[in-house]
Amino acid sequence: MPPLDRNSYTVVFAASVCLVCALFVSGAAVTLRDRQAVNAELDRQKNVLMAAGEMRPGEALSAQEVVERFAAFEPVAIDLQTGEEDPDFEVAGYDQQRALGSPQTSYAAPPNAAGVVRLPNRAVVYKRFNDANELEMLVLPIEGKGLWSTMYGFLALDADLRTIRGITFYQHGETPGLGGEIDNPRWKAVWENRLAFDDSGEPAIEVIRGPAGDPSRDPHRIDGISGATITGRGVMHTVNFWLGEHGFGPYIARLRQQQGGGRS
Repeated sequence: MPPLDRNSYTVVFAASVCLVCALFVSGAAVTLRDRQAVNAELDRQKNVLMAAGEMRPGEALSAQEVVERFAAFEPVAIDLQTGEEDPDFEVAGYDQQRALGSPQTSYAAPPNAAGVVRLPNRAVVYKRFNDANELEMLVLPIEGKGLWSTMYGFLALDADLRTIRGITFYQHGETPGLGGEIDNPRWKAVWENRLAFDDSGEPAIEVIRGPAGDPSRDPHRIDGISGATITGRGVMHTVNFWLGEHGFGPYIARLRQQQGGGRS
């Protein structure tokens, strides 16, 4: 076999390096897949705890501590079109974002100000009960458009299913220092004890320009974010959409009817 010329040697060498690198990357991806899944689940649990006020901003918890605190919450699958719980649905490992990519597991959303394009057939919420077996808190997944990105987060409601316990966003691409302030603990604290619904039961959150009043006298309004009006309005539309008739509104209405009877 004649020796390779310089150009052929270069091509063969480059191809060999690419093949070795591809095998290394593929092997690493397979090896780390389970660890990535565990980390993703742990991150989801942390964000549920943050929205619920069960984990403080900047608090360093071990994986075991996160799991122990999260154990107080019961994940439940909801049929968004009927507002009914689906006890037979397997919530473990369910990826709601992946479900949106298939017409078999999602459907087109009606036109809405939140920019939600598709809705999952099933959405997973988190319920916490007190020692008397009464609903103490409900944590809902929410998502909607900001200025530059889709914002993903959780909203926690108190036992009355009206008072906001907390809100958090765990993924977005809003401008740091402007729209990115939706991550700021000081802004998220403004949401605590606001009323998500008005007296007629309609979603009533309003993010305004400038500061809002105290929750006791200005229960539905939220401080605006300086220089990020569009992002703030996006958060407002997102929250109101998911609390409304096409989101978790029918489910929340069912829970209110069941209140007083313990765990359903």
